[in-house]
Amino acid sequence: MTKRNGWKPGQSGNPKGKVPGSGALQKLRASITADVPDILKGLTTAAKGGDVQAARLLLERILPPVKAIEQAVKLQLPDGGTLTAKAAAVLSAAAAGELAPGQAAQLITALGTIGKISEFDELAARITQLEEKQNAKP
Repeated sequence: MTKRNGWKPGQSGNPKGKVPGSGALQKLRASITADVPDILKGLTTAAKGGDVQAARLLLERILPPVKAIEQAVKLQLPDGGTLTAKAAAVLSAAAAGELAPGQAAQLITALGTIGKISEFDELAARITQLEEKQNAKP
């Protein structure tokens, strides 16, 4: 199968072009590859000797950053209440120190999103009812 430009799938558009791996960056990497074990050994020795920058470099490259973990909190929201009442309960929990401010903000944002979704559902139901009434008229 030939594409519109005349090249077949998998065929290079420039077969006499640059050879992969011949760039300056690849050459630099190849030249230091043999020295990497000695460089790492030197960094490790320096870090063990108290060189904070060497220790930081090693740790940043080897260990993933530690992420903060939020503890799950059991929160009692009013059953069947309005979204306003639920948001007020979230704020009360945050004010009482039972909920972190960031968690409270996320929950209130989620409640706002639920409110918007509910509005769309209600509007769709109203439009459907109006269309049914319009179509039912003789």
